[in-house]
Amino acid sequence: MSARRLTLLVAGAFCLGACSSLNPFSSSNTKIPALKPLTAVAKTAEVWRGRVGSAGRFVFQPAVFGDAVFAAAADGTVVKLQAGRNVWKSSVDMPISGGVGSNGRLVVVGSPKGDVLALDAESGKMKWRVSVNAEILAAPVVSDGMVVVRSADSRLFGLDPADGKRRWVYQRALPALSLRSSAGVVQEGNAVFAGFPGGKLVAVNAINGSLMWEGAVAVPRGATELERIADITSLPVLGSRAACAVAYQGRIACFDLANGSTLWARDMSSSRGLDQDGRHVFVTDEKGSVHALDLSTGSSAWKQDQLAGRGAGRPRVVREYVVVGDVEGYIHVLRKDDGSLVGRLRAESSPILADIQLSGGDVVVQTQDGSVYALGVQ
Repeated sequence: MSARRLTLLVAGAFCLGACSSLNPFSSSNTKIPALKPLTAVAKTAEVWRGRVGSAGRFVFQPAVFGDAVFAAAADGTVVKLQAGRNVWKSSVDMPISGGVGSNGRLVVVGSPKGDVLALDAESGKMKWRVSVNAEILAAPVVSDGMVVVRSADSRLFGLDPADGKRRWVYQRALPALSLRSSAGVVQEGNAVFAGFPGGKLVAVNAINGSLMWEGAVAVPRGATELERIADITSLPVLGSRAACAVAYQGRIACFDLANGSTLWARDMSSSRGLDQDGRHVFVTDEKGSVHALDLSTGSSAWKQDQLAGRGAGRPRVVREYVVVGDVEGYIHVLRKDDGSLVGRLRAESSPILADIQLSGGDVVVQTQDGSVYALGVQ
C-alpha cells in the first residue's frame, strides 16, 4: 500500500470517528436536541417540489440559473426543473459524485473515477466528456470562458467549455492528513477563489491558472497530525470588497478582495460554511450555533445557539433573514439583525447537507434522499 493511500485511509478514519460532525452518516448515538416551540413571525411556504434521486454517500447541491434548477443524483441522473416541473431527465450512464454546475447553457457534473461530463442545458444531451484522473466531490463552476473543476485531491482544472480541453491545472503541496470535503470554488470575474487543507485561501487567475494571491485563514497547531488539521472545508464568500473563509479547527478570516491582505481574523472552527451581506458575516460553528460577525472588524454582533447539536448547515442570507437547514430536514429562519428564530418549515425528514441555493426571493433545497424544493420566506 502506498504512503499516499495510507494517508487517505487515516484521514477517512479520522473523519468517521473523531469528526462525526463532518460525517453525518457516522453511527453516532448522540441525541439531537428537541426544538423549542416557536412563535413564527416570518411566513414560510413550499412553492414547488421536484425529485431527482438519492445522493447516496455524496452531497449534491442544485444549480440555479434564472427560473431553471439543475440537480443530480448518485445513480447518474441529471434533471432540469422549472417550477418543479421536469423539463428533461437524462442519465450519464455512470455514477455521479460531484455537481451540479451550470451557466444556463452547460450543465456539468463529475464522477468518482474523475470523469467530467457536460450536458446541453436546453436538451439534456451530452456535449463532451473528459477525465481529470481523480475523484470529483465538488460542484464545478461554469462560466462563459471556463469550466473549473476541483478534484478530491484539491487540484483545480480549467477546462474549455466548448470541448472540455484542459487549459490549466493549479495544485499546491498538501499536509499529510486532510479532511474529505465536497467544497468547491467560487468565481468572480477572472478570479477563482478556493480554500485548501492547511488553512490557505487562494485567488487563482481563471484564464491561465496562475496564483494571484493567497491568505492564511488558519495556521495548523498541535502536537499530532490530527491536531494540526486546519482545513477549509466550505466555500469562501465574496462581497464588494472582502473575501471571507473559515477553517475547521482554525479561524475565520476576511481578506481584501483585490490583493489578499488580511482585514481581520478570529478563532472559530467550522466545517459548515458562511455567508455575508454588506454589514455582517454569518457562520455556523462546529457545534451548530450560528454567529453574526461585523464585516469590518470581526466583532460579535449576535449568537444563536438553539440550533446547536442539530447538524445545522451553511447559513444563507435571504433579504432580512438568515436561513439554515439541519439533519432532520428543517429549514430555520433567523432574523438577520438580532439572530432570533422567527420561522421554521419541515418539508420532509431527510437530511439537508448541501448548501441552500437562492432563487430570487426563494430558497432551493436538495435533500439527501433526492427531493428538490423551493421555499418562500417572507
